[in-house]
Amino acid sequence: MISNFKKILAASVIAATFIANPVFAAEKVKIGVISILEGAFAALGKDGIRGAELAFIETGNKAAGKDVEIIVMSSDASPDSAVNAARKLIEKDKVDIIIGPLSGSEGIALRDLSKGYQGVTFINGSSAAQDTTFRDGSDNFFRFGGDGAQWMAGVGTYSYEKLGYKKVAVVAEDYSFPYTQVLGFMSEYCKAGGRVPNKFWTPIGTKDYSSIVYAIPDDVDAIFVALGGADAVNFLTQYNQAGGNKPIIGGTITIDQSILDSKGPFKKLLVGTPAGTPTVSDFEGKEWKEFSASYAKSFPDGLSAPSIFAHHYYMAGKAALLGLEKVNGDLSNNQKAFRAVLEKLEFVTPTGGTMRLDENRNGIIDSFVTEVFEREDGTFGNRVLKVIRNVNQTMGHDAAKFKALGPVSRDNPSCP
Repeated sequence: MISNFKKILAASVIAATFIANPVFAAEKVKIGVISILEGAFAALGKDGIRGAELAFIETGNKAAGKDVEIIVMSSDASPDSAVNAARKLIEKDKVDIIIGPLSGSEGIALRDLSKGYQGVTFINGSSAAQDTTFRDGSDNFFRFGGDGAQWMAGVGTYSYEKLGYKKVAVVAEDYSFPYTQVLGFMSEYCKAGGRVPNKFWTPIGTKDYSSIVYAIPDDVDAIFVALGGADAVNFLTQYNQAGGNKPIIGGTITIDQSILDSKGPFKKLLVGTPAGTPTVSDFEGKEWKEFSASYAKSFPDGLSAPSIFAHHYYMAGKAALLGLEKVNGDLSNNQKAFRAVLEKLEFVTPTGGTMRLDENRNGIIDSFVTEVFEREDGTFGNRVLKVIRNVNQTMGHDAAKFKALGPVSRDNPSCP
């Protein structure tokens, strides 16, 4: 009897120890960050990493009392590279959470991959293709920031009604994110009465734009440009050198701070350019000034103001940290509690709005119609013309009717 009592007592002590210090509760949370660090978008990707790092710097690389380890992986804007980076992070590095990717088609690829890794939560970086969340979504893929169509809210109407542009040509990269940006612009512009007779699609990494520059019709009033990184710099430089004088309407990343901090006389061409964006480099809001000051202090070698990539990777990092705090670091049961918290999470963004998700785990955002201007010190920035609040993924349209329009593509939408 005594022997059995001792055995029971010992078992009870072991059980109590297990409950107090569960062996499955890791003392460290591992977060993988995927961004483009090579190719035409490398400068954008580096600023995305800065944004993610800033979120963790602000908490001392801690969440819910646990150390947070960050593992950075590079992609090259191709879906395969993003998938390979994610698999390495999951299978070799054993990460709990992935933040990323940066580019549109990468996001769709990681959305699909996430369905096979239910033990990992994916939080989008700045990838903004519409269908990443709008069609065939994944319950462990979250986007705290809207898609590229949401980012263009107000620009089509402004271009037609305020600037009087009746006919516009499009120059854009040939993949899912620019398709989404063109949708956001054209959905308003065409409804207002505008026409888009020509679309010029280019591969990522194009260096020679001469054939497109000389093919732009003389009778268009402006050019909607949805190019990013080195592609935007190359096109705008060559258009400027060819004596192009049509006004530019900017896609979000075409007028991003990463472009405005580039060298070259083409920037004079952009002064007065309207664009749509959730990130405004010269925003006067208290939260943005604090965010910009924190960015500048942490990254003295960074841009003159945080780019959209820094902004969105920061929000992804902040969402991960806030979620971890709310569940006290509990990532058990395939992270069920953590994901439930993310679905309902609300927090103040660097632009002062409240970030929250819709039923597709996609951000409902505040977006800005902006224009490029030259600062007193000779650098360039963006200032606010109009704020569009609470932009949802259907741009205010009936969800069923909006979805019935079909996936965005080279030819959808169209208003020739």
